[in-house]
Amino acid sequence: MIKLDMQSRKPIYEQLKEQILRLTMLGILSADEKLPSVRSLARDVGINPNTVQKAYQELEHDGIIYTVGGKGSFIAGNAEGVQQRREKALLDVAAAIRQACSSGCGAEEILQRVREVIKEETDHD
Repeated sequence: MIKLDMQSRKPIYEQLKEQILRLTMLGILSADEKLPSVRSLARDVGINPNTVQKAYQELEHDGIIYTVGGKGSFIAGNAEGVQQRREKALLDVAAAIRQACSSGCGAEEILQRVREVIKEETDHD
């Protein structure tokens, strides 16, 4: 379910955050679903528990998950954090397209790059 690229320049905790966020946005992880414990997930994916803890802390700060003392971490029920991130991501895409256009990039060139990025992201599944 969670796949990390140990060769990537992107920090492992960031990859983990993105994977959990993605699974949440796709509905694979649903509201109030319990996440694996820090130690369990670290063992399963072969990373340091501190890395998982950092990802969980940032996800909690972003409103994607919540933690119940002694019980574990769960997907947030309101998913406001997820929706806000989606909206911000789409605004960022629009801004990047505007910048590319003003830099002289053509529509086909931009669309080709978008297709490449989508292919890269979906090939991780």
